[in-house]
Amino acid sequence: MTILLGQICVLVLACGLLPQQQAVTETITPVLLEVRDAPVAFAGSDGKTHLVYELRITNFSSGNATIEQVEVIGDAGAVLKTMDKGEIATRLQMAGQRTPTDMLAGSAEASLFIHLPLGHLVLTDSARVPSKLTHQVRVRVEAAPPGKQEFTEVGGETAVDRQAVAVIGPPLRGSRYVAADSCCDASRHTRAALPVNGRVWIAQRYAVDWEQLDDEGRIYHGPQSDVKSYTIYRKEVLAVSDATVASTIEGMPNQTPGKMPENIAIEEADGNLVILDLGGGRYALYAHLDPGSVRVHEGDMVKRGQVIGLVGNTGNSLAPHLHFHVMSRAMPLASNGLPYEIDDFLVTASTPGTAAFDAAEEKGTPLATTPISPPRHAKSEMPLDQMIISFGP
Repeated sequence: MTILLGQICVLVLACGLLPQQQAVTETITPVLLEVRDAPVAFAGSDGKTHLVYELRITNFSSGNATIEQVEVIGDAGAVLKTMDKGEIATRLQMAGQRTPTDMLAGSAEASLFIHLPLGHLVLTDSARVPSKLTHQVRVRVEAAPPGKQEFTEVGGETAVDRQAVAVIGPPLRGSRYVAADSCCDASRHTRAALPVNGRVWIAQRYAVDWEQLDDEGRIYHGPQSDVKSYTIYRKEVLAVSDATVASTIEGMPNQTPGKMPENIAIEEADGNLVILDLGGGRYALYAHLDPGSVRVHEGDMVKRGQVIGLVGNTGNSLAPHLHFHVMSRAMPLASNGLPYEIDDFLVTASTPGTAAFDAAEEKGTPLATTPISPPRHAKSEMPLDQMIISFGP
């Protein structure tokens, strides 16, 4: 007896051997949403818990697309954050560009940089740190037919990564340190997406450039072009944990402060450096160290607080400073930036912002700061952008 394929399917379903498939609606989604690196919850030096990540948006149409609203949705459909068109225009960055835009061109990809403060809570409060996030995006696509140009799309679902955050000691000792370009909103590090080894990485997502003010609030005093004029120059750089030295680079000269160097090769961008293996798939990078100051070698075991080098101005650096970040691999660029928390420090003041800091660095004038009185004693928190920090002896 001959039985057709369609008849076999009917018979199998009738006998209950295969479940009845539910009807699936096919809908064109000209804007695609994806979160590649799941956010990790961490405590900031404002006493709040934060999530920082990127929503990758691809415009799969031939015309411009305007992202008019984005809602970040947590567990049980709770709306955790709403971004309007104006805020989106300050956070949407086209692939390969470093300036924000309010328009996603046809056939283009962009990243929406999202910072989600969750309020004053402890990381163990799992009921208030969402287990997953998704996004509801209202879009206007010019290439769509009339009457169908505006629509809402839901996607970019991601779990919140529950990995433990590295708790470390301070990388420096002393007072009046500025956490420049640190997490989370306007930081140039947080948005430093780079295509390396066939993938887009943000190794510097939580990086900080430590600079230091003198007792008159100046970043440097004397000739701008002289590294010795800078308050932080040749300050001792400390191991933040008992660790193994994963790699070092030494032998590069200091750059002339006040101007960015030209034609720096990718392997020289961090200048003289030390990478420490903190364990658990976490690595600490110290960059731009002074020539001849690196005191450790690959494979050495170091103790927390041990001096491993001195602050310099080597590599791709505008002024003497210590660049520090934690990452998922022992590779300065081809790795995923991870949050960290310093176990004990004081927050003594804040600056008016990056623009004011940049002006003070350019002109050598005192940087205006707003004192925090009494200073805030931070325990296991990340120093946030433009906060003035003191570390113990």
